[in-house]
Amino acid sequence: MDRVAIRRRIRLFSLRLRELRMIAKGLLSTHHPIDVHLIPIRRCNLSCAYCNEYDDFSKPVPVAELQKRVHRLADLGTTIITISGGEPLLHPDLDEVIRAIRSRGMIAGLITNGYLLVPERIKRLNRAGLDHLQISIDNVTPDDVSKKSLKVLDQKLRLLAQYAEFHVNINSVLGSAVRNPEDAITVARRARELGFSTTVGIIHDHSGQLLPLSSQQQKIFDEVAAMSKRSYSRFYEFFQRNIAQGRENTWRCRAGSRYLYICENGLVHYCSQQRGYPAIPLEQYTRAHLEREYLIQKSCAPRCTISCVQTIALFDNWRHPQILKAADSPSASSVQLESQFAGKN
Repeated sequence: MDRVAIRRRIRLFSLRLRELRMIAKGLLSTHHPIDVHLIPIRRCNLSCAYCNEYDDFSKPVPVAELQKRVHRLADLGTTIITISGGEPLLHPDLDEVIRAIRSRGMIAGLITNGYLLVPERIKRLNRAGLDHLQISIDNVTPDDVSKKSLKVLDQKLRLLAQYAEFHVNINSVLGSAVRNPEDAITVARRARELGFSTTVGIIHDHSGQLLPLSSQQQKIFDEVAAMSKRSYSRFYEFFQRNIAQGRENTWRCRAGSRYLYICENGLVHYCSQQRGYPAIPLEQYTRAHLEREYLIQKSCAPRCTISCVQTIALFDNWRHPQILKAADSPSASSVQLESQFAGKN
């Protein structure tokens, strides 16, 4: 076994211990965020047809401002910060953001399209202390819907297998935008060959709502799900199966409380698909906001496909009924409300 593999095992053991502490804290207390998605840049080097989370012009958020946000989230008791985008590897000071996360004892995750991964960049992520990286691969061969293909990214996956000391998960996808659903099986098998964990997701529409899978896609979903090495996927499986069959889920969405989405303008939102509410600057977000949103029903929840929010909800679905109702259902179009804050970073 080479040195990288030994260090990877040691770091994975440490990560699992911290994840257990995260789970214990999440079960014992409801007064802190468990997972926060932090956006350091909206710009992306790709333009996947189904995605509404990017642009081709935004500047990176200054690193000092991102570090300030990280420390504010730590003060609120956050246990995981997942860096997303846009494409976060376009941010020139991303390593410093990861170091800030780790310096406050939080788990640091990264969601990337993988295109910018080269050996030195992976080694920098090792040194920064990254805990977890995820890449979603949409197809085997690129098409006009998505360039996140196995043909393009396989070289990057091999580099990760060779150099990464952090945990790597490869997410296969299914949905109406995917032309060859059987590609998800090929992607998952390749990920396992390289020693990575695998998950399967269902592509949502532009408002984050479910689109049922065909019977063929459902069979493929079952096969890929069976390959998953990640234990929490088993707990989440009932959400995914309902989504795959076009059925509504009954659950208590704790977005705005246990899960936060912090956009590049520093505003707190429910999730990537419901930007615009509550749209409160992070520096003004308090425990009172967390407690209020914890108890608010979200009308978009029954047909939601945002897996990260649903996974975090598992901590609290069994307790504290949501007794408050928002006046109006948030919508993806409310992202326009963010414009008044643009350029203030």
